[in-house]
Amino acid sequence: MRILVLGGTGFIGSHIVDGLLKEGHFVKVLGRKNKYIENNDSGLLEYVQADFSDSLVILEALIGIDAVIHLISSTVPSTSNSDPIADIQSNLVNSVNLFKAMRQSGVKRIMYFSSGGTVYGNPKKLPISESHPTHPISSYGIIKLAIENYLFMYQELYGLDPIIFRLSNPYGPRQGHLGSQGVIGTFMNQILQGQPIKIWGDGSVIRDYIYIADVVSACLMGLKLEQGGIFNIGSGCGESLLSIINTIQECTKSETEIIFEPSRGFDVKEVVLDISLAKEKLSWEPKYSLESGVGLHCEWLKSLSSGTHSSN
Repeated sequence: MRILVLGGTGFIGSHIVDGLLKEGHFVKVLGRKNKYIENNDSGLLEYVQADFSDSLVILEALIGIDAVIHLISSTVPSTSNSDPIADIQSNLVNSVNLFKAMRQSGVKRIMYFSSGGTVYGNPKKLPISESHPTHPISSYGIIKLAIENYLFMYQELYGLDPIIFRLSNPYGPRQGHLGSQGVIGTFMNQILQGQPIKIWGDGSVIRDYIYIADVVSACLMGLKLEQGGIFNIGSGCGESLLSIINTIQECTKSETEIIFEPSRGFDVKEVVLDISLAKEKLSWEPKYSLESGVGLHCEWLKSLSSGTHSSN
């Protein structure tokens, strides 16, 4: 299969690209910078350096492509509310332009990575299934949901074939650890550096965390589906921030000071995803426990400082 990966140089995308190449797919990567793309001698990898807003480059990149994996997002939940107009322009408008280009190019299959942590809002029932009402309380979640709805519009009117992954909180090697997104990497780096940890609220906020290798395996199985749909992709388990800190401290054999900051209104209080549909339809389930995933992430982060860096 010939696959265009939008955002293939980021944390999630680079791992997916590696997984696709290992399965023998031809992969065309579109991104702003060539980061974490391993050397490729097989001729199966092509890199296009461009901005998501460049419609002409997108149209050209779709030539000869069988499927698109859309991972690009220019915002995170904590920053999206500060400028919703920019969020709409950079993420929603550019995504709709992509769907228009796909229609022009005759490319039907698209896998879109949405957000299981934000599109549902504060849940009425746990775990959260795909049929749960969607009432996002951040611009990030609103835009993710709007993109989903445009995908369904293009499916109904033009025959687009979308697979939507409502992803929980991924973590693992290559993830940034400077605080913008990804608490496991951020907390782990702070603990290893002997720095205090700042958390919003009392630490009781619960999230569903998934190791990056499990995200990749779900993606590879999803591409084999004959018919698309919406799937929650997560661990199916909930962990509080304090529980995450405790697990990291046990893994690193270190302790640190915790500083509690005022809670934030856009933070959903509890998210645990029901992944039974993905298990049934994708023949997939997560393999890594929180403890094993945190251990692997810790080994990678230590390798950065020791100079024995591995990209995996």
